[in-house]
Amino acid sequence: MNLLAVYWDVDPVIFSIWKIDIRYYSLFFIIAFAIGYYIFKGFFKREGVPLKLLDPLLYTLIIGTLLGARLGHCLFYQPDYYLANPIEILYVWEGGLASHGGAIALLLAMWWFAHHYGRKNHFSFLWIMDRLGIATALAGFFIRMGNLMNSEIYGNETTLPWGFVFLRNGEVVPKHPTQLYEALSYLLLFVLLLFLYRKKLNRLKEGTLFGLFLLVLFAARFFIEYIKEPQVAFEETMALNMGQLLSIPFIFAGAILMLYSIMRGKPAMRIDPAEKIQEKKQEKKPPLSSTRGTY
Repeated sequence: MNLLAVYWDVDPVIFSIWKIDIRYYSLFFIIAFAIGYYIFKGFFKREGVPLKLLDPLLYTLIIGTLLGARLGHCLFYQPDYYLANPIEILYVWEGGLASHGGAIALLLAMWWFAHHYGRKNHFSFLWIMDRLGIATALAGFFIRMGNLMNSEIYGNETTLPWGFVFLRNGEVVPKHPTQLYEALSYLLLFVLLLFLYRKKLNRLKEGTLFGLFLLVLFAARFFIEYIKEPQVAFEETMALNMGQLLSIPFIFAGAILMLYSIMRGKPAMRIDPAEKIQEKKQEKKPPLSSTRGTY
């Protein structure tokens, strides 16, 4: 037995109710959305967005994430199988969610949300994406911790003292716990983005936070993929695996968006036109005379 290793044999099922398994992965997924809801509540309160939009935002995010992540896994990683057995695309309880598919679906879902609610409430697609990137970075942390509890998506063999032996999968040598590597990367990104939002929002430009989110998150994903085991057989013959190939467009998009946001120069802080008009009225009022009340 290698004493410089973590022997991992956690049951992914917490408990069962009427033959329905309650898993850590599902629990972490719910926690991610619950915390994200309250994070957005703070954003909306700070910038004067009606809180009644929180519920439709949550529903849009849940539907978009689940549909996109599931379709992404089926079409990016196992298209032959799922196109031959399309009904099994609906079997989400059997596992198989791809973060890249979820990211693409979220972009489309938030474009719809901003188009439907944004004009009336004075926010844009980039405004909502700047803030969504913060919550999504934290959600990524919880999802990767769920992968760890499932003993899935881990790395190649390692001699490092923090290597994990995933006993439930029949492993006998330590492997890189790439779930933890990604989880910690996403958590640090969340802290950075939240700090910038809380302390530097008045100096940031619209789109900068989201561009930074895309650039850092998918760059981390790209490099960590080098030490991951192939998820599907065809990746063994590729110079870059599917996760890396799908990350490249997001990395370039993040860099371009950051440059575009700086050149465009639109403030990241939401500005309500009614408040702006009121401020201008206050500025136009003549100052009170210092001789008022004297004769």
